[in-house]
Formats: sequence, C-alpha cells, structure tokens
Amino acid sequence: MNRLFAYVAVAVVVAGCTAAPEPRSPIPITPAGDEKGAAVVRRTLPPPAPEAPTVAPNAVAAAPSSLAPLVFPPDVQYVCVTNVAGERRQVAIQFDTKVRELCRKHPEMGPCQYERNVCRSSGGRVFASNGQEITMVTEAEYDKKVMRVRFRAN
Repeated sequence: MNRLFAYVAVAVVVAGCTAAPEPRSPIPITPAGDEKGAAVVRRTLPPPAPEAPTVAPNAVAAAPSSLAPLVFPPDVQYVCVTNVAGERRQVAIQFDTKVRELCRKHPEMGPCQYERNVCRSSGGRVFASNGQEITMVTEAEYDKKVMRVRFRAN
C-alpha cells in the first residue's frame, strides 16, 4: 500500500513538471467607450503601408528588413509589437497628459514600467516613441536610477 502511494505521488509530480506551458494572453486593448477618462489607453494600430522598393541602376538589392517600420501616432509613448499567429500586431500605449510628461522625463517610474511589463508578459517587444527598443538591459539601467525594493516570496 505504501509503495502504491509512493508511485502515485511520483507520477503526480512528474506529470506536473511536464505540463505544457500556457499560451500567453494578448495585451489587453482599452474598449472604445472607456478611452475618454482612462489614464492609459491601449489601442491596436493599423499595419504600415508597404513601401514600393526603389532600386538604382547597378545597385545590389538589400535583403528585406525583418522589422517593418513602426507606426508612432502623436502623443503615444510606447508601441508594443507582438506576433500573433505569424502576423505582426502593433499596440499603441498612450498615457494621460500628466503621466505622459512624467514618463518622458523619468521613464524609470512605476506606471511606465508597469505598462512595459504588461507588453512583455504578452510576448511583445516595447519600443519608445523615438524608435528605440526598451530591453531588459535598459530596464536594469532604469533600476539603477531609482532605489527599488522588491519583496519576493520564498
């Protein structure tokens, strides 16, 4: 009886460790009716129009870029770029006026970092309005500017 219990316990542990990872949920989009008073608005951007390639005579054609140009509407602080079913999707992250000014001056602050982390948790990459990607290395530099205390369980 004890051996049977041990085998079942081992089987449960092994099954729990080999479970398939859950698919990432897409970044939440702000409903159209809630945009008016929201501190943060997330909306899907239309894909950029394809540009006609211009090739000069006797020129070697360049390899196509893996990243098409990003769309940055006015007053958008960040763009979250994700690949959903092989299709590139851009989501604009637009802050309220006061928060936008805070994030422009101090991108290391909490509300700005929270929105970037929401994008990353959905499998996306974050780009600032100047077109530069904000990576985890950049986040580490931001953390050096401010004293963050992180409490973790265990």
